[in-house]
Amino acid sequence: MSDDTNTTILITGGAGFIGSHLTDELFRHGYHVRILDNLSPRVHGVDRKLPKHLDPRADLMVGDIRDAHTVQEALEGVDAVIHLAASVSTRQSMYTIEQYMSTNNLGTAVLLEELIKNPVGRLIVASSSSIYGEGLYGSFNGSVYTTIERRPDRLAKGDFEPRSPDGEVLYPLPTPEGKEPSPKSIYALSKYNQEKMCMMIGGTYGIPTVALRLFNVYGPRQGYANPYTGALTDYAARLLLDESPLLFEDGQQQRDFVSVYDVARAFRLALEVPKAAGMTFNIGNGRPYTFRSVATTMALLMGRPDLQPEETGTHRIGEVRHCFADIGRAREVLGYEPQIPLVEGLADLAAWVAEQMAEEHERELQQQEIAAGRMVT
Repeated sequence: MSDDTNTTILITGGAGFIGSHLTDELFRHGYHVRILDNLSPRVHGVDRKLPKHLDPRADLMVGDIRDAHTVQEALEGVDAVIHLAASVSTRQSMYTIEQYMSTNNLGTAVLLEELIKNPVGRLIVASSSSIYGEGLYGSFNGSVYTTIERRPDRLAKGDFEPRSPDGEVLYPLPTPEGKEPSPKSIYALSKYNQEKMCMMIGGTYGIPTVALRLFNVYGPRQGYANPYTGALTDYAARLLLDESPLLFEDGQQQRDFVSVYDVARAFRLALEVPKAAGMTFNIGNGRPYTFRSVATTMALLMGRPDLQPEETGTHRIGEVRHCFADIGRAREVLGYEPQIPLVEGLADLAAWVAEQMAEEHERELQQQEIAAGRMVT
């Protein structure tokens, strides 16, 4: 599918963090964009305001992905669908199970039933690196381990590194798409279900389908005040409040942090490359970074080298030790290549968080003035 001013793309969940950047990317390449989003209060605030950064040219429909009539309307005249709509948090999913399975899996089921009636030229589903659980590991005797579980008794003692069955400490390897999934949270399980449902129905009914397994996406517009978003926005917010970033475990966990700008481009490539149909791709930066190194870099970029990250020693349920992407398949098939260096991306994120916190402070001052009777609305 090539870029064309007559081509309409439906983005479910398109008013959110990734969706708004994807909307920008598609408009830059001549597409028309329709968005279906429920403007969830957890993402958009209790007043469910449309984010000011969303391109006004987008055709926005406010509604629930689980409502068949709404989805049917959203699909009218659409050429392709990019399915982002989901509840997203590993930790929250472990105690709001019904919400996650309903939104992520029932919502996907409703979308797929409507696509059977109204097929499109391509379906792209946002999957997640969380489906892997722990990443791929190797041992110094040459063995490779595809499924590793960290023992709770060792975690309680601060022994965080994965070990082989005979107790040898393992080292992380780039995780390829062929690694056996091992979801460790309800969120991860729901994303795996989303991916498999889309690929199954797409294959059965002749809808060319692509799954993108996104690694740790970061960038401007990511909700810093939301307790369920990524660690990087939290680091920036704490530094702006003259507080040290907090590290879980010992901060040496390795992740693949990928800019939202690179992710938006990957979705467009998945839309346009014919041979991508029927395939699954890792979308990351392709390089591992520890949380400690990222937090330290963020402090330096924000002029607060004195606020060094602090360890909590705490292990969180559902968290893995190391996982970073092998992006060879995306490079070969999609022509995908990460373009945003981590330092540049962190500086951009820090500036955005600072701007948002300044605006929030100004709003609080205005509310205080109104409450005191010194300002009228």
